[in-house]
Amino acid sequence: MSASTPTRLFPPPPPLRIGNASGFYGDRFSALREMLTGGPLDVVTGDYLAELTMLILGRDRLKDSGAGYARTFLRQLEEGLGLAVERGVKVVTNAGGLNPAGLAERIGDLAERLGVPVRVAHVTGDDLSAERERWGKGVITANAYLGGAGIAECLRAGADVVVTGRVTDAALVSGPAAAHFGWCAEDLDPLAGAVVAGHILECGAQATGGNYAFFREHDVRRPGFPLAEIHADGSAVITKHPGTGGAVTVGTVTAQLLYETAGACYPGPDVTARLDTVRLAQAGPDRVRVSGVRGEPPPPTLKVGLTRAGGWRNEVVFVLTGLDIEAKAQLVQEQVEEAFGDRRPAEVRWTLARTDHPDAPVQEEASALLRLVVRDRDPDAVGRAVGAAAVEPALASYPGFHLTAPPGKGAVYGVFEAAYTDAESVRHVAVLPDGARVPVLPPPVREFRALPVQDALPEPLPPGPTRRAPLGLVAGARSGDKGGSANVGVWARDETAWRWLAHELTVERFRQLLPETAALPVERHVLPNLRSLNFVVDGLLGEGVAAQARFDPQAKAVGEWLRARHLDIPEEVLP
Repeated sequence: MSASTPTRLFPPPPPLRIGNASGFYGDRFSALREMLTGGPLDVVTGDYLAELTMLILGRDRLKDSGAGYARTFLRQLEEGLGLAVERGVKVVTNAGGLNPAGLAERIGDLAERLGVPVRVAHVTGDDLSAERERWGKGVITANAYLGGAGIAECLRAGADVVVTGRVTDAALVSGPAAAHFGWCAEDLDPLAGAVVAGHILECGAQATGGNYAFFREHDVRRPGFPLAEIHADGSAVITKHPGTGGAVTVGTVTAQLLYETAGACYPGPDVTARLDTVRLAQAGPDRVRVSGVRGEPPPPTLKVGLTRAGGWRNEVVFVLTGLDIEAKAQLVQEQVEEAFGDRRPAEVRWTLARTDHPDAPVQEEASALLRLVVRDRDPDAVGRAVGAAAVEPALASYPGFHLTAPPGKGAVYGVFEAAYTDAESVRHVAVLPDGARVPVLPPPVREFRALPVQDALPEPLPPGPTRRAPLGLVAGARSGDKGGSANVGVWARDETAWRWLAHELTVERFRQLLPETAALPVERHVLPNLRSLNFVVDGLLGEGVAAQARFDPQAKAVGEWLRARHLDIPEEVLP
């Protein structure tokens, strides 16, 4: 052994088993109990926050200053808290939403009522809504995305339950991993590995076969929730409890890795994880090894999610049946527009969905849907006036006139916006079980040389016979939302398909296949290790999910739309 070889005095800590029991506010209620009783765990996490959720919690807080947290989580703890303490499982959740201190207090009251000794801590500092002048008019919530350092501080102090507000989804995993392995801000590669594992876990059963493009290959009627066995070097094995439904495969993990991401760099407050360095390998039934993840320093700024009231919205859907669909749509559109007169809403949008089939044996299959969506700052402009304009032609319009539902009076819609602030300006604080408040400093700003992006394309396939077929026969896809943008991740199932896909699915071809994106900015990112392409479409979702700018406001099914489009595919690629 050379003099430069370090001597290991202690064995490395054992792997940390972190499970997920919630991917959103409203996820399977029994998941917490299932994760606690299904097999060994060290930590169980719950992700309850999303852009739309923050707006919902913000409205709750406006009605009741003591609200603002995910009430479902508190009810789940009724049956889960005793199990967690009995099994020595730490609970880490962002269910605190806009009121982590309030939820922590309620958990303490619950523990006392149940007779369960538990040490509760919480993380605060993300709520920046008091700085209203800075964010502009109408802001309901303003929350910085914190990292996992505050969670780690709470766990090191002996907390059994850690409640946070708006942290990054992956922080629920990177925080416990840093506490368990003793990582510091300089341990970029291990932190990046934990962030990638956290991203895989954060959406619950999406990593175990839920919402999976090739769902027919597995029994996904009730998929189990995922867990990660994280090692000291940041590598991990993604798996699930024995006997639970679904599947953990390279495909299901790839799908979740691509979800709501963009390019090679995945920046966060703890570390910038390089998604182009991720390597996946099937390590056994329902076991996928994640390794090779490299990390770079985090950016000096934190993302701030802003929600605000956007105005009032109403929607009416006309049913058009049988022949002359387009002429019927034009007639009623002209009638309604004329009826608006000088009370026309600020924004009027018509969409005709040709869901009809010729010579249909079922009336519904003979029908198309004409959707009218209106928006205005004035609730009266989208309320009774719109209802009257839509209903008054009922006996004087196209044959077969009817609506899917009577017009409503309209509802408030929200707007999401991303802003940024210096990390040093945010007072990230860990409130320990004994009440001590420990400031959490951001990682030091460091100059670094970025790793070269690994985006080399494979050799293209030689020319050969092709067949017109849907893209989904040879590629999977998963899509999602980030504010007003949508991402569509596409991956090839084998190397031959990748050699074709990487050269065929250009930005131009993507726009041709999805005409709604033709006039919008589209970026393509290549991730060769994952045999994947990731497209980011800016502006497809307008002002975010709460604004409901399109039929699929969160872009959840854009990937499936893409897979259903036909193009000329080499016969050697097709199954």
